[in-house]
Amino acid sequence: RWARAYEILDSMRDRIADAVREHLPVAQAAREMSDLASTFSGIGENTHRMRLTSYVLAAHLETVTAMANERLHHMTDGRYQLKYTDERAKGTARSGLGLVVVDAWTGRSRDPATLSGGEAFMASLALALGLGDAVRADSGGMELHTLFVDEGFGSLDQDTLEQVMEVLDGLREGGRLVGVVSHVTELRARIPSQIEVRKTSEGSTVHPIVSGF
Repeated sequence: RWARAYEILDSMRDRIADAVREHLPVAQAAREMSDLASTFSGIGENTHRMRLTSYVLAAHLETVTAMANERLHHMTDGRYQLKYTDERAKGTARSGLGLVVVDAWTGRSRDPATLSGGEAFMASLALALGLGDAVRADSGGMELHTLFVDEGFGSLDQDTLEQVMEVLDGLREGGRLVGVVSHVTELRARIPSQIEVRKTSEGSTVHPIVSGF
């Protein structure tokens, strides 16, 4: 009886050993796939907690930022430049699409949230224009012919407003249609064709103003 039990146990040991040998490659492949999925998802050994999609977009963001800085340099008299950063975000936040502002006056980089309202508007506008330039470059030179800028001008002082309008005028002279949505009275002298929206208790009406004054 003990001999029979030994034979059964010996047979089971061989079957278990065979099953383990067959399972090991599958387990190794599963482990590799799990590690790869974790890396793509921004977890595990991914030290920057950056998803694969963010990694791809980061390359485009660097291009957009470089093109945006051409406009931002002019609008801020060379004071500000935007810089891409892959520095890990604080806490549990994801990283990969960060920007910092390089201030030429202080020689330091800082968070874009520290910009004033007018400065933040100029940075946003520069990024939008840079994105348009990047799309044109990626699409084989296809132009984005129309650009609308909605508000933000009221946060600019007179000199800064003039610099921003010079950039927009340059786009218009280059063949783009630039539409400005604003309540700033000073812009009227700079915009040749206007549409005024007048609100009443019965609804809003649209009035074209061709002269610009």
